[in-house]
Amino acid sequence: IFFFSLSLFSNEISVIPKPLKMDIKNGSFNVNTKTKITCNDKKLIHITDFLNDFLRENYDLRLDQKISKKTGKQEISFILDNSSEKESYTLHISQNSIVVRGGESGLFYGLQTLLQLMPLEKSPSVTLPQVEIQDKPRFKYRGAMLDVGRYFYTPDEVKKFIDLMAHYKLNTFHWHLTEDAGWRIEIKKYPLLTKIGAWRRGTQSSHPAESFDRLPHGGFYTQAQIKDIVSYAEKRNITIIPEIDMPGHTLAVLAACPEISCTGGPFKVLEAWGVQKDVMCAGNEQTYKFIEDVLDELLEMFPSQIIHIGGDEAPKERWKECPKCQEKISIENLKNEAGLQSYFVKRVGSYLQSKGRKMLGWDEIMEGGLAENAMVMSWRGEESGIEAAKMHHEVVMAPTAFMYLDYYQGDHETEPVNFNVNLPLEKVYSYEPLSSRIPVENYKYIIGVQGNIWTEYIHNYSKIEYMAFPRLLAVAEIGWSDAEKDFDDFSKRLSNNLNWLDKKGVNFRIPDVAYSTTAIANTGDFDLVMQPSVKEANIYYTLNGDDPMLKGTLYHSPIRIIFEDNNPVQLKYIVRTRTGRVSGTRVLNFDK
Repeated sequence: IFFFSLSLFSNEISVIPKPLKMDIKNGSFNVNTKTKITCNDKKLIHITDFLNDFLRENYDLRLDQKISKKTGKQEISFILDNSSEKESYTLHISQNSIVVRGGESGLFYGLQTLLQLMPLEKSPSVTLPQVEIQDKPRFKYRGAMLDVGRYFYTPDEVKKFIDLMAHYKLNTFHWHLTEDAGWRIEIKKYPLLTKIGAWRRGTQSSHPAESFDRLPHGGFYTQAQIKDIVSYAEKRNITIIPEIDMPGHTLAVLAACPEISCTGGPFKVLEAWGVQKDVMCAGNEQTYKFIEDVLDELLEMFPSQIIHIGGDEAPKERWKECPKCQEKISIENLKNEAGLQSYFVKRVGSYLQSKGRKMLGWDEIMEGGLAENAMVMSWRGEESGIEAAKMHHEVVMAPTAFMYLDYYQGDHETEPVNFNVNLPLEKVYSYEPLSSRIPVENYKYIIGVQGNIWTEYIHNYSKIEYMAFPRLLAVAEIGWSDAEKDFDDFSKRLSNNLNWLDKKGVNFRIPDVAYSTTAIANTGDFDLVMQPSVKEANIYYTLNGDDPMLKGTLYHSPIRIIFEDNNPVQLKYIVRTRTGRVSGTRVLNFDK
């Protein structure tokens, strides 16, 4: 719970991420049936179609479209300017027209800003404020990772997640496709990967609140589905980086292909969470043939220059006992098993480089020596990322303490089961990727940030949204906007955006209320003023310990908090949005 200025939530322009420069003018522009949408290049048709589809879906407006080199009155114009930076744009809304100008990617981002300026309510016309915006991102990599290895999510659910990313100018979808618990991508040369590796008989949770569910689970994406999703993302200016985890997190692989293990198996797809001792055999040449075959098919599906190879949490016990691994260490003059991991990673990286691609891995790929041209995703804190930047390797910052969106967001007693770490919205928003520990000359190697969603405790897509939003909006602003942080200002802009997410049926976590107190002179009591975190939402509260969902009083004016016999006071509350979405029970404790 945080103290805010309660004038925060007025009707102001609420764009997330915050633009670089914004000048609000007096007056407005009215979009109606006479308005036309124009662009100066046929490459932009998908952008004008995107706008028209949005207007039709939300306001029953369908506008005429045309290609025109000129801008005119009562037109919404998209002007491709090849002299602009790729992701930059300007948005000018006057009384007579709307003009978005910039690079091709920038025009899409300008469109997203324009959409955020539109009203929630459906009407025969759409009134937009007059404004001038100049905008561009701070970092080139602005990512979100979704783990589909533990639990499978449908292509339509993945697309919905991509839509939400695009609306907030995130540009990289890291798709964690393989795990001990499931292999999710069709590889035609190895059909057993999906026939065996994509399914498990049940799930044993390590969390005390959960147990073995005995429900078979699985699924995978066909190559046709993947190509469709990749194309879908490209139209929304999002690059999909696939991750095939290796040499660890591969029990599903070994269940299908035991011949590339150290022991020969047998194995089964993991049914309980935790790091597994059985990994790919790094001394077996058949392993590298398998990896190259898989990557060959993967590269046909994913045009991304960057391919993620995992590299994390690969125990060395099996390698220490494996004759082939020990022979490889000897033949290659490696120091130890850490050197063998470095050999493995470098060999995979060289293969990707021979195919014109670049390798990205979790920071464990630095163990034993970092491969040439490898990119590092720093997750175990920032130290590995800082070290990699000093070595002039590109780094994506994703430290657990700030960027792991599967962590709790509040009181463990009232929040859905997840990892036993608390990461509230304000802490996510406070993150600064360019640490003071990084020499200024190495800033350029920190290319961006990424929010990660691991799914050990996320059984369905609705919970994905609950864990991701609104924290992913904070990640988006960190990646796009300048280094200055103002959580009060962010919360104000968030209020309207959450109402939009509510309208779209996104199952976001309703943030805690803002509140302030005014002391009652000479009593020790005070008046409590509360402000919902979602525009036009209601607060229901109790002061006697009752459940506010069932017996709460509607908040409509300041609450007098009285300390009878100097005893502490506990206030319980819920927030209910105008669509009926309800928060969990939140608690405020006050001492005299």
